[in-house]
Amino acid sequence: MSDVKKLTVNGIEIEFTTERNILEVARKAGINIPTFCYKSELSIYGACRMCVCEVGMPGPDGSVRTMLMAACSTAPANGMIVKTDTKDIRQMRKVAVELLLANHTVDCPNCIRSADCELQDVARRLGVNTVRYTAKRNIEEIDDSSPSIIRDPNKCILCGNCVRVCSELQGVHAIDFQRRGSNAKVAPAFDGKLADSACVNCGQCAAVCPTGAITVKQDIQKVWDALYDSTKTVAVQIAPSVRMALGEEFGLPAGTNVEGKMVAALKLMGFKHVYDTNFTADLTIWEEATEFKNRVLNGGTLPMFTSCCPAWVKYAETFCPDMLSNLSSCRSPQAMFGSVAKKMLPAELGCEQKDLFLVSIMPCTAKKMEAGLDKFMEEDGTPENDAVITTSELARMIKSMGIDFAALEPVEFDKPLGFGTSAGLIFGTSGGVMEAALRYAYEDLTGTKLQDLNFTAVRGMDDLKMASVTLNVGGNDVTINVAVVYGLKKAGELVQKIKAGEIDVQFVEVMACPGGCISGAGQPMGATHAKRVARQDGTYASDDAAAVRKSQDNQTVADCYESLLGGAPNSHEAHHMLHTVYQIRDIVK
Repeated sequence: MSDVKKLTVNGIEIEFTTERNILEVARKAGINIPTFCYKSELSIYGACRMCVCEVGMPGPDGSVRTMLMAACSTAPANGMIVKTDTKDIRQMRKVAVELLLANHTVDCPNCIRSADCELQDVARRLGVNTVRYTAKRNIEEIDDSSPSIIRDPNKCILCGNCVRVCSELQGVHAIDFQRRGSNAKVAPAFDGKLADSACVNCGQCAAVCPTGAITVKQDIQKVWDALYDSTKTVAVQIAPSVRMALGEEFGLPAGTNVEGKMVAALKLMGFKHVYDTNFTADLTIWEEATEFKNRVLNGGTLPMFTSCCPAWVKYAETFCPDMLSNLSSCRSPQAMFGSVAKKMLPAELGCEQKDLFLVSIMPCTAKKMEAGLDKFMEEDGTPENDAVITTSELARMIKSMGIDFAALEPVEFDKPLGFGTSAGLIFGTSGGVMEAALRYAYEDLTGTKLQDLNFTAVRGMDDLKMASVTLNVGGNDVTINVAVVYGLKKAGELVQKIKAGEIDVQFVEVMACPGGCISGAGQPMGATHAKRVARQDGTYASDDAAAVRKSQDNQTVADCYESLLGGAPNSHEAHHMLHTVYQIRDIVK
């Protein structure tokens, strides 16, 4: 067809449609042009110049004029002829990598990013075996002030990924470029510490960093120390989306639910008591949906925003202090689990509370920050969740034990806190908290069984989803407008539209990370849109296959209310153990 657009890459003719640049067209044909600064979900920056290609366009007389152009910032054109690898291009890339390595702290064997460092990968691909240049720079102090991430300026290659994700996805601007020329660097304002900035601890800067310049703070040794301490009874809770991504670290396809293998691995590592955060995800729905119903029926503050994402909560405390009364007072599922477990498990497991060491495995770096908040401490000053590790940290621990993860036979979670419904499981993806709440609210408000459990309008990878649900309450139709948003910049824009009266909603779910917790900064590195979709699809497939799909059908939660939580959601006891308060934060604290 005459309207079909084509270009040629390394002699291969490729059709293109909506691709933004040559880089995306080449990837369609399986040609991976090296780059450090290009992320498809961020603006095009064109700083690293690693993707420079020879680009030619045939003229009217048939001659071809070629130029060296960056593939990431060059739009594809019909008839374009591209060479991604020539002798000169390869040499240019090798020199560029040598210069980066010369100005880079090369401590690869003990760098946390050693196994998945993009700088190492490109250096190997290009055959950079020696570095002929000498750096002239001062060694800068490593910033480990944050409870969630570590910033090592000596490994920064100025790709700008962290700056753009912090501003374009999160709207936080906690870090930016400073100085110029050879003195240019990335740092918080006034060259300060991350802990003193507006950072919300989402860790997305670490997720897009191609080197070890920004990494997730590791708590692995703290967990090993507890496991090796014979005086400690070590229990662990595991978040929903961890099981949908952990398998990637062991060669399994993205979206594979490795729940049973994960429990088996933890048992082999020495964890005697392995529980499921899905239990308190269900508990969250009992509390949160009841709170929402009470606000609707009793003229409470609306819209109500979810409070499961600690990065969102910190963002709201910092940038939307006038909206804090709109946040659900419910703790996150992690924080609820810590509270319940430290009260229930000592008697169950036959140990003193001070000897119960609770580990939390999360896809999220902000959970590390949350666990250290004063409001989630025991009376003796110890955390309710003693240590928080990420999916990637768990994978490192499993590998260090020499466990053949893929060959493990599945093992079930321990009871009583090991049973959760698939409504809790879908918490891990954008729209999941909302859908689980709607499943509960429908039956609670109408008094009738919900026939179709799938609220598909709140599913998907769009960063903003809106829907209306009409319920018959006491013979009257009540319409509830809901919104689901991810990315804190998008959430901030939504808040402003709500305040301006441009959008009328009663219930809002907010998650900080792209697609929700499935793409948290603690998940395996290199999350692409395709991997996020696969993790989301795997989550919903597990939901469809589950025997119990509604939080209100979790009998273990009902039993917990009877024995520990005052008999009903939002009771005095439940408020004491499962709810929290918020604080207005200074913009730089």
